[in-house]
Formats: sequence, structure tokens, C-alpha cells
Amino acid sequence: MLKIWGRATSSNVQKVLWTCAELNIPFERLDVGGPFGGNRDPEYLRLNPNGLVPTVKDGDLIMWESNTICRYLASTHNGDHLYPSDPAHRTHVERWMDWQLAVPGGPMGALLYGLIRSTPETRDQTALEAARHRAASAWTIVDDAVKDRPFLAGDHLTLAEIVMGTLIYRWFSFAIERPDLPHLKTWFERMRERPAFKQYIEIPIT
Repeated sequence: MLKIWGRATSSNVQKVLWTCAELNIPFERLDVGGPFGGNRDPEYLRLNPNGLVPTVKDGDLIMWESNTICRYLASTHNGDHLYPSDPAHRTHVERWMDWQLAVPGGPMGALLYGLIRSTPETRDQTALEAARHRAASAWTIVDDAVKDRPFLAGDHLTLAEIVMGTLIYRWFSFAIERPDLPHLKTWFERMRERPAFKQYIEIPIT
């Protein structure tokens, strides 16, 4: 059985859990990281020298980096609908997976730390506002991308959505001003229809 180290509230762990659910992959998850600690222990660092979560074990294979793990799971568990085997079709998924890391990931992380993991007296409002603007610019790109199709890579959900699920959930949950992006909202609501989204993504943000 697949073994996953990582707390369930980690956005990167949530990507992997949602992928497992969509592919009906059984797994065992261990609470590591955040309030549970353990991610700096020598035995964990031997598995993942970054000391981050998730780390995943499949047989003798040890993996880290959540997007890589999601690709692997889809490639090895009949997940062509999530991650196409055709190289050309695959680009439409992979570009959004890379974009998630490069563009919205940073400002959404800054909003998380500023709004949820900081106290009012330590909160940097200037930095928060800058992050909000950067995030809004990123989500405007997605709003435009889904204006004439239901999902980023076409007519059905793929890893492009799964790797961004937690970020978009947080975007609509944070107590911030948001631009009116109706296509983005509709796209988000389509994700909310997935049982696994409700189980693994729509949970308290910590």
C-alpha cells in the first residue's frame, strides 16, 4: 500500500490525497510536519533531505515533490484522463502544473502566512496587499483560460486542477477583496462537485 508522510492540512499533501482519491489508490497517511513535527528527524531526512511534506513510498520507490508524485501516480494507475499519455495533449496539463508552482504559489503562500499564520501585530499589510495583487493577476489568467471551456486542459478535470485545488479554495476563503472573475468562480464550483475535493481540500485552513 502507498505510504504518505504529511499532515492533511498541507496544500502539497492535499494534491496527492486528491489524486489518490480520483484514481482509487489506497494509502496509509502519517501525520508529519507542522504541529506534528518529525520532518527534521534524521530518519525522515534520509527519505526527504528537504525536510518537507509530502514524502511518498511505493514499494521500494521513495518520492518527494508533490507535482512529481501526482504525475507518477497518474502514470502508473491508469490515470490517462488526469495526465494524458499523448505528449501533445500532456503539454496542456503540464504547463498549468508548472505555472502553479511559478506564478500563484508564491503570493498565495504569502497570503496564507500573513492572514492565517501571523498575528495582527506582526502582519505586514504592505506585503499582504502586494501578494493579493499578484494573486489576483494570476487568477485573472485562469479566469480567461476557462471562459470557453469547463476545465483548464479541456472538457474534464485533470492534474491541472488538482495541483491548484487548495490554492483556489483558499483564494475564495480568505477574508480579502477579490476582483469579480465569474469564469474563475464557475471553475471553482465545478471542482467543488468532486467528492474528493470536499473530503481533502475543503477543510479548515491552518
